[in-house]
Amino acid sequence: MTIKAQTLADFVSEMTGTIQEEVYKVRPWLLHVDGSSTTQGNGAGIVLTTPQRDDIGFAVQFEFKASNNEAEYEALVLGMRMTQDAGALHLLAYSDSQLIVKQVNGEYEAKVESMVQYLQQIKELKTKFKSFQLQQIPREENVKADSLSKLASALEDCKTWAIMVQHLPQPRIPLDIQPFSSNNNDWRTLIIRWIDEGRLSGDRWEATKIKTRAIRFLRQGGMLYRKSFTHPLLRCLSQEEGLHVLKEIHY
Repeated sequence: MTIKAQTLADFVSEMTGTIQEEVYKVRPWLLHVDGSSTTQGNGAGIVLTTPQRDDIGFAVQFEFKASNNEAEYEALVLGMRMTQDAGALHLLAYSDSQLIVKQVNGEYEAKVESMVQYLQQIKELKTKFKSFQLQQIPREENVKADSLSKLASALEDCKTWAIMVQHLPQPRIPLDIQPFSSNNNDWRTLIIRWIDEGRLSGDRWEATKIKTRAIRFLRQGGMLYRKSFTHPLLRCLSQEEGLHVLKEIHY
């Protein structure tokens, strides 16, 4: 789906929430970007990784023509703006474009006017961070962003699409499923405790991670639901309930 740049930034802020300052001092945000320009369309793939190492991916379709290098720059500029708006103080960015990385790092001179303008924007954005680095990586290490950029440029009319990635935990054939042990911790417990009681115990890093994750959920009628940016609320099941549903599907 196509989403306006500011909406993307707002979504990132909503998903990440307010994270304590000391967290940023220890770990930087990570940003993987890739641009794609084809005869079918142009787009960008952006993968943000929070200090807690949660990934947020975006496939952004451009409503304008762009060369491959321009698409690479657009992806970097948009990714930097999104992390800045989310409150990032330290950013480590990755791109597989040698030209863009070396131009940004001052190793290559930009002679094309559009490249000069992009560099000026990046120079201004860099001042918003306490630290910023851009490194070149091989394409095989940039698979997520590369796949998202190709997806964005391949869909002819992205406005009519709503794409969700789901995980299938079991094959679609009958399985001998082991019974759920009540001694196992319910993955929802800490999230519910934070939402209902506002308290967490144990490791500070783990507590901060739970607080950040809990922003994506809400409690309603005694149930826990996963909030979705574009879709209805999704009810969260325990492992036992999930296995029961799988059995119902298979039989």
